[in-house]
Amino acid sequence: MFHKGFSTILCGVLVASCATQPTSQQRAAAQINESVYRALVAELASDAFEGRAPGSPGEARTVEFLEREFQELGLRPANGASFRQEVPLVEITAVPADARLAFQVAGQRLDLALADDMVVGTRRVQPASSVADSDVVFVGYGIVAPEYGWNDYEGLDMRGKTALILVNDPGFATEDPELFRGRAMTYYGRWTYKFEEAARQGAAAAIIIHDTAPAAYPWAVVRNGWTGPQFYLERADGNAGRSAIEGWITLDRTRELMALAGQDLDALSLAARQRGFRPVPLAAKADAGVRNLIRRAKSPNVAAVMPGTTRPDEYVIYVAHWDHLGRALALGGDTIFNGAQDNATGVAGILAIARAFRSLAPPPERSILFLSVTAEESGLIGSEFYAANPLVPLETTAAVINIDSLAPLGRARDLQVIGFGASELEDLLREAAAAQGRVLAPDSSPEAGYFYRSDHVNLAKVGVPALYIKSGTELRGQPAGEGQRRADAYFNSDYHKQTDDYREDWDVSGSIEDLTLLFEVGARVASGGTWPNWYPDNEFRAARDQSAAQRGR
Repeated sequence: MFHKGFSTILCGVLVASCATQPTSQQRAAAQINESVYRALVAELASDAFEGRAPGSPGEARTVEFLEREFQELGLRPANGASFRQEVPLVEITAVPADARLAFQVAGQRLDLALADDMVVGTRRVQPASSVADSDVVFVGYGIVAPEYGWNDYEGLDMRGKTALILVNDPGFATEDPELFRGRAMTYYGRWTYKFEEAARQGAAAAIIIHDTAPAAYPWAVVRNGWTGPQFYLERADGNAGRSAIEGWITLDRTRELMALAGQDLDALSLAARQRGFRPVPLAAKADAGVRNLIRRAKSPNVAAVMPGTTRPDEYVIYVAHWDHLGRALALGGDTIFNGAQDNATGVAGILAIARAFRSLAPPPERSILFLSVTAEESGLIGSEFYAANPLVPLETTAAVINIDSLAPLGRARDLQVIGFGASELEDLLREAAAAQGRVLAPDSSPEAGYFYRSDHVNLAKVGVPALYIKSGTELRGQPAGEGQRRADAYFNSDYHKQTDDYREDWDVSGSIEDLTLLFEVGARVASGGTWPNWYPDNEFRAARDQSAAQRGR
């Protein structure tokens, strides 16, 4: 469908020292083609793909598109004779008319409106799930972290109770670098962890208080992400161990609830930042419930491999999620969440990089796996399944490079590394960036915990060194602050909204440079014999050291 004629000079890719070599920008122009990249993004983000929701007609078109592209590139199926790795899913849709969350407090009933005030659902695979007359307890950040000497559930029996939980972790609130990781979110700050911990504590319901700054996204992201079908991995116990109700509540309605209960949310939040905080029972009872429509399905990861020449059993993985939010017919107007930046850009990116690798002569010594995963928007499900059921050995996977949402901001002097200071892959990235006259920069929003919010983290958990970048914001030829202004405009106006559309006026020059860097890093790893590792103080180092022992090197 798309042309494949890219010229590549091996020394220009792998060695930056020869005076006769083309510049980094010339290599990028020769190998990563802007017109092809644009065409790929535009097609994936078109209405014909219906927002690429798992289990939808848009899924079928997306998977067929990827298979066709991989075949045209001459790549081999990664799962035997198939490009597909089927991921078992269960889809749970809470019927809007029957979704409820209310509180009895001070002789009054506080009823909350779905979408505007709250969202609720359940992971339990059953026709209905509810709690009634449930004691509400403010549990601060809802964290149990022995290594930090922290236990928000100390001395509390949560059975039958409803946990009301702050988002993020205490380090963000205090900005104390000695508390957790200061402003940088830890995994304990992720909403996924909070629901998991509440279930471990026996909570009947777990409700997170949304606050835009520590959550790092507005209420619209919660509303749009939770008010339609929700996909989960199919499990033998039907998720019976999860809380009966999981959900979110807006900050304003939380303040109203606290005031009725004779409490002050700001004062409680301040207390929750201190080590030794104890949960605070509220003079309130929760009543919540959902009625579910349940559908079982399978949705595929799509994977292709380019075999290495001398070490084909060793791998570099490029990963990008193909799914987005699909359609929301109840909204009216434009019902399609096209997901152009999130993440048609990433899928187009791995395809563009695959074209560059196909032009590499000689081919890399290690194999390259191009992996496009499903159900990222539902909680990184496709990559979770892959990490538990890898198509290639994890111990001989040298690196994973994740491409998730390339922002069309223009050419930048910097490059943001999410989870900065994590692995030795950054050393290779720094060298490649220097050839473009660029520098690496730490994540500008460490409080958002982006490192834990994309697919590479599931491979990181099992030890594979991971690299995840975001476009730089110090734009060339633009006033100071313009790059951040553009990034903020997307986040505030288009992220997880129907307006995330491909536009012809996008400036993708910076995206092309970013893709070139990621190609060069992967080429270095794939054409060398070293094994990148996490830096010594990284939380995933132990898992990598264990896998190194398994491969006997």
